[in-house]
Amino acid sequence: MGRLCSEGGSSGSGVLSVEHDGVPAPPLAVSYSKKRGDGHMLAVADEEGFVSIFNTRLQLPTFMATNYETDKIRLKSWMAHTNAIFDVSWIQDDTRILTASGDQTVRLWDVESHKALGVMRGHSGSVKSLCAHPSNAEIFASGSRDGSIALWDLRTSTTISGTEVTHYRPVSCVTDTHLAPRSKNVRRRKGATYSVTGVLYQQDERILATSGAADGVVKFWDTRKLKVPVVQTPSQHTRTSEGVGRVHGITSLSQDPTSSRLIASCTDSKIYMYDGAFPERGVISSFSGHIVGSFYIKAAFSPDSAHILSGSTDGNVYIWQVDNPSNPAVLEGHRGEVTAVDWCSSSCKIVTSSDDCMVRVWSLKEHEFTRHQLPSLFCHRLHCVSTSPSSTSNDDVSVIPETPQPKQPKSLASTPTSVLDSLSELHPNLPHGSSPRAKRDIRQVLSPVFDGRKRPRTIRDYFSHT
Repeated sequence: MGRLCSEGGSSGSGVLSVEHDGVPAPPLAVSYSKKRGDGHMLAVADEEGFVSIFNTRLQLPTFMATNYETDKIRLKSWMAHTNAIFDVSWIQDDTRILTASGDQTVRLWDVESHKALGVMRGHSGSVKSLCAHPSNAEIFASGSRDGSIALWDLRTSTTISGTEVTHYRPVSCVTDTHLAPRSKNVRRRKGATYSVTGVLYQQDERILATSGAADGVVKFWDTRKLKVPVVQTPSQHTRTSEGVGRVHGITSLSQDPTSSRLIASCTDSKIYMYDGAFPERGVISSFSGHIVGSFYIKAAFSPDSAHILSGSTDGNVYIWQVDNPSNPAVLEGHRGEVTAVDWCSSSCKIVTSSDDCMVRVWSLKEHEFTRHQLPSLFCHRLHCVSTSPSSTSNDDVSVIPETPQPKQPKSLASTPTSVLDSLSELHPNLPHGSSPRAKRDIRQVLSPVFDGRKRPRTIRDYFSHT
């Protein structure tokens, strides 16, 4: 097959090598900032416990030069943990970063000085996922391999004498959130983990969605009363020839900006979409074509709600158009399993990480292209995979490098054009178009808490309210 590469050598696209003192380290988490650097600052966390910050607006290295050029454009790098980092989250207007690690802690860092500001202890297993509160910069949630979810408030700290780092305990915690189903018709896999693989605040600011490795269910919790979920999705499982069901775990969660749709990446190599207002009604659409061979593979909604991005065990990157899930576009270039992915919220750019110890930044130019032209970042070939049974071939389309054209002024008020919207102009077989955004909140029936006090409320106020 042909290959669509991010060879770099230009502003906003290229290949970053993840290594420390000459020793390669597989990246496990990538995250674009929301405000810092106009959304172009990229945080990369790896298996060795390091966090690195890159400005992806700069000219990034090519694949051939990445080993000796990456250090020149790395803005900051520090060892945040002595164990692997599984998730990172920008908070407080991108001045702080949270890191979740295999050392069972979450740590808070100042981005500018990379100084440790706080350590959160309360989990008894590796911390796998993080999610900041949509509007309150002091509150966030975490999910752990021990099967628990925890809520944290940075205004409720504990100072230990003789230390400069502030210590925190969770303000609320629920254990055994995603246990494997106990049914004679459902077979448990040997060595199955009960890990919480995803935590996701909904835009109504009160509902927290969680996913697990053992039960294949997305649960929705009212953070004011963390006892039992208010609703959950049906379990994802398949039937064997003996009639026994096999439960497929969920590797990650993502939602569109309005929380009207939520996606769950599943180990049966499908991405399931749910109605954000009525998730208990089950799957409304599914996306396939990729391979989910581990819980490190993530999927993400695009900022314009029109596309879905995912890694894959086969080393490719897959992008689906939400309204046409049967024909994903495939980006080839990595040489190992593609794990974490993210969208840049302010430009036509995505980032992908892989077990090949590389991070690739894919970017489209802002000016128009003809059907026979692609950005210099995209070389060789583009192909489209169809999961429809009637499809008999996947023909490659030759790519001709672009010719330089003057840049058009960037509109700061416009929604960023997604990758596939631009690619659809170049390949007639790619789906095109955007679906309308739903405007419903996930739980319109839940009323906000007003306690009549003028002081800033902490999350403890939610639980004391009756």
